[in-house]
Amino acid sequence: MTGRCVIIAGSPDASVGFIRSFADTGDYIICADRGYDHARAAGIKPDLIVGDFDSVREALPSDCELVQLSPDKDDTDTLHCISIGLEKGYMRFSILGAVGGRLDHSFANLCALQYIYEYGAKGELVSENETITFLDTGDHAFDNCFGMTFSVFPFGCKSVGLSYKGAKYPLNHGTLENGFPMGVSNVFTSDHAIITVHDGAAIIIINNCLSAL
Repeated sequence: MTGRCVIIAGSPDASVGFIRSFADTGDYIICADRGYDHARAAGIKPDLIVGDFDSVREALPSDCELVQLSPDKDDTDTLHCISIGLEKGYMRFSILGAVGGRLDHSFANLCALQYIYEYGAKGELVSENETITFLDTGDHAFDNCFGMTFSVFPFGCKSVGLSYKGAKYPLNHGTLENGFPMGVSNVFTSDHAIITVHDGAAIIIINNCLSAL
């Protein structure tokens, strides 16, 4: 499946203006529960709305496909949206309204990035302030990011082995431990930077980057 699946989640800190500017007419748009409130405020008509609908405030539309979930479930509304997108064949996921508000929900959305990767797809959490992606082993190119601040942290492992090219604080087969956040606040010094993950896995947070896919 070509194209991008955009999931609008329900963070209370989501910017309606950013959501309006980010979503494209070619995207397949899924709202996760309260994410429909953000979509409606942004003037966006979703293709699908998913949730147990315990937090959505707006009346649900009659002309949109709905998936009603039980409140007693193992996955989050957002993760269920991702599963549906994967079933439809999408390989690129941008999740909006995914950070802020309850920390447990934000952390669950970070975990969802690894879930997307494990199914062979690429995902990102995107806000007006930052883009967050999951890094597996191998080379990862970051284009047009000159001057942007980025932070890297081990994820799902005790440590991650890294090399940076095009960064203010370069690394050559360095190691970041999960108990010491040394990877915070680096800066891209090239418009074609490379981060290589030699072993382990990581989360990268890029400030003022609108998309990494």
